[in-house]
Amino acid sequence: MIGGWHKEAIVYDPKGLLLAVCLLFPFGGCQLADRFKEEPEKDAVARVHDEFLYRDELSTIITPGLPAKDSIQLAKSYIESWIRNRLVLDKAEANLAEELKDVDRKLEQYRNSLIRYSYEREIIRQNLDTTVSKSEIEQYYNDNKANFQLRDNIVKALYVKVKKNAPKVNQVRVWYKSNTAKERKLLEEYCNKFATDFMPDDTTWHSFDELLKKIPVRFFDKESYLRNNSTIEAEDSTDLYFVKIKDYKIRESQSPLSFVEEDIRALIVNKKKLDVIRDMEKSIYDEALKKNEFEIFGN
Repeated sequence: MIGGWHKEAIVYDPKGLLLAVCLLFPFGGCQLADRFKEEPEKDAVARVHDEFLYRDELSTIITPGLPAKDSIQLAKSYIESWIRNRLVLDKAEANLAEELKDVDRKLEQYRNSLIRYSYEREIIRQNLDTTVSKSEIEQYYNDNKANFQLRDNIVKALYVKVKKNAPKVNQVRVWYKSNTAKERKLLEEYCNKFATDFMPDDTTWHSFDELLKKIPVRFFDKESYLRNNSTIEAEDSTDLYFVKIKDYKIRESQSPLSFVEEDIRALIVNKKKLDVIRDMEKSIYDEALKKNEFEIFGN
């Protein structure tokens, strides 16, 4: 039962939703059913204040051929949801200040924003040149160096993780510290076979904090460690960890161009997008001005 309604009140057959109105409203239901027959436009299944939920709306949610039990449950749920929603809406209408109920204006503003956004996206798609040259990136970097201060310590480092029982572990301790091309090649060949994690590229900047997440070690003063050490060795119950730090930059120092290159590229492309939109607005305005398509009225 929902608020005094019996589950037998709502059933469905292939021809449409048939309402046992006498059972839907246990008090006076038969008389109400007669009125529904006389006034089909008033064929309601629920009411909240002066708002009615009609059978034709309810019938749209039930799939033909659905078992009667499922039809009943689905209809019950829909009616209950409709009632709750209408009650909240009516309460809101009664209690909200008028300016907060100005839905038409807000919908119009939202619609206008969506239309403009869609048009701008299309204009950008048709006109944006996403090519950014190295010289553009370098120029932007040089003109805005103050905006590219490091928020974290960064390093160029080689990193190796191997199992404790891996072969030639002592050789790894020698190879990872070496700067010779021969021993670097031997290390890479070894790591390709035995390492469980390996970061061979020591020419790219990485966040030091992100690197430390890979290693079971903690530093109280990371900056001091970087200034005074070029290697890290650590172990846990199963693995050995080796790091050789080739270069480093301390946070709040000037960020290297290569570390922020992609960020600068994105900034330049975004500026180009804004320029495309600005040019579009100016073109439309100038054309409308020329054709006398708008005017500003004085007081």
